Amino acid sequence: MVDVGGYPIIWHIMKHYASFGCKEFVICLGYKGDVIRKYFMEYALQRASITVELSSNSWKIHDGAAHEDWTVHLLETGAETMTGGRIGRASRFLGNRPFLATYGDGVSDIDIRALVDFHKASGRTATLTAVRPPARFGGLVIEDGAVSEFMEKPQIGEGWINGGFMVLQPEIADLLTTDETILERAPLETLARQGQLGAFMHDGFWQCMDTVRDLTYLRELWDGGAAPWKSWR
Repeated sequence: MVDVGGYPIIWHIMKHYASFGCKEFVICLGYKGDVIRKYFMEYALQRASITVELSSNSWKIHDGAAHEDWTVHLLETGAETMTGGRIGRASRFLGNRPFLATYGDGVSDIDIRALVDFHKASGRTATLTAVRPPARFGGLVIEDGAVSEFMEKPQIGEGWINGGFMVLQPEIADLLTTDETILERAPLETLARQGQLGAFMHDGFWQCMDTVRDLTYLRELWDGGAAPWKSWR
């Protein structure tokens, strides 16, 4: 898996959620699911000191091994299943309660507790987090032929987009009928028409990791000790 600071991006997202007390996760596996499955099955071994007894084919993990007090459900949902279909398949782990959902490819300093409180107060079926994506290029303010202000990749974007941090009521499963269901199409569009899709406006940091450029940027922030999404100690 592609990593930031030696950890896959999904680890960073889970650490952020866990810092707000969210410690049970359902990971919907598809493409490269075997890699993710192996990572979590061997999580304690990643940076542990280990003694191996070759004669008995046994091993022991010493104190100080990496560990988290998380419960992680690794759910095989198929490589071709769409976003809505994955959540639909995961519903058996979720029970009759609201749940948080994210895509697993973007980090943010979003206040998860504030997001949940906003959702509860709205009484809607679903709430997404609206963010302004960082501009791809630097911005210029020009006056009288001279640059009066230079902004390197300002967080202005072209408007609000779905940042991928969502709170959903269990009844959304009624709209997730097949593996081909795309969450962002009929389900969310239907809820929007019904006035049942809330938007939690987040003006803080948000960054997806879709390109090598994005990966390099996130690694620079992490390695420089300036990662805005690092909400844990």
